[in-house]
Amino acid sequence: MPTNPYAWLEQSLATIHRADWYRSVQPINGRPGATVILAGQEVINFASNDYLGLAGDERLMAAATAAIAQFGTGSTGSRLLSGHRQLHRELEEAIASTKQTEDALVFSSGYLANLGTITALVGKRDLIFSDQYNHSSLKNGAILSGAAFVEYPHCDIAVLKTQLSQQRQNYRRCLILTDSVFSMDGDLCPMPALLAIADKFNCMLLVDEAHATGVLGKTGAGCVEHFGCTGKQLIQVGTLSKALGSLGGYVAGSSTLIDFLQNRAPTWIYTTGLSPADTAAALAAIKIVQQEPQRRAQLWQNVHHLKNLLQEQLPNLKLLPSESPILCFQLSSATDALIAGKQLRDAGIFAPAIRPPTVPTSRIRISLMATHEAAHIEKLVTVLKDIN
Repeated sequence: MPTNPYAWLEQSLATIHRADWYRSVQPINGRPGATVILAGQEVINFASNDYLGLAGDERLMAAATAAIAQFGTGSTGSRLLSGHRQLHRELEEAIASTKQTEDALVFSSGYLANLGTITALVGKRDLIFSDQYNHSSLKNGAILSGAAFVEYPHCDIAVLKTQLSQQRQNYRRCLILTDSVFSMDGDLCPMPALLAIADKFNCMLLVDEAHATGVLGKTGAGCVEHFGCTGKQLIQVGTLSKALGSLGGYVAGSSTLIDFLQNRAPTWIYTTGLSPADTAAALAAIKIVQQEPQRRAQLWQNVHHLKNLLQEQLPNLKLLPSESPILCFQLSSATDALIAGKQLRDAGIFAPAIRPPTVPTSRIRISLMATHEAAHIEKLVTVLKDIN
């Protein structure tokens, strides 16, 4: 019998080190932006999900400061107890208006929104189909629900259709889960096809718009708008912490869905409400997204500029297919990815290595922001040419 029940932790860490999977935090000083101070070095920031450059915007900070002055620093309890503020409701109404849904519900994080929604909707008598490349929050929500859980190959509609035809009739309810923008690849889900399949097989469809909100669609409403699927019967989940520059998550859908989640989603019922500062900042961000479409236009101009430069100057770079501000290029091993990440960092570029188990193959992930200048993008390409 071992004398130390925690001894396995060191052994497990040693295994992580040997596989080049070890991770550690990197301190960033100052405001977020296109350039940041990372461990004392100024670097061009291609590692952020702050796609519209709003996390350091003076207007968001002013909104957060004003909310603290009026409401204090914390919500003090769950929304069903002492934690509800009118500010929360204003944010939910703004999200529903943006998404053109009947209602919305704000959670304390996007991860909690997925866990709570999935576990509320399905249980042991039900079936979940999940894209192979879905975010951890979707996968863990599926596991926690107790439903039968099947992963279908990435964006493979034919396989999904076959699996549904074979298994759907054996279960009470069925839920299909997908990211709209896949965060570690940059490609988009086949949303119209998924909606058609969900309708054919009487399935619910939950789409995680975390990396699409504020970025895709004519008004920045996300992939649902981008694909012309606004008003369709589906569940939209997302985050306030990426293009909206704040913190928190949301679910948008029918008023019946939102009413149900307020009574059945454990991560909403039993979690302290979103802080006044984060709520106010997100609300300010939504207004800016609506009033300043030029921010989104500049983001896409930067995306096209980088893609054109890479095609011209690095045609052999192994870029993954992307229809978003996320561009990734694959490397043969975790070791190679770590070396490339360090070379970029030494040259003043922050674009870290992404390795298993987060992704199946190691890569460098580049995310663009509206606030990147042409010179930032051109330097990135120059450095990539030097290390490629």
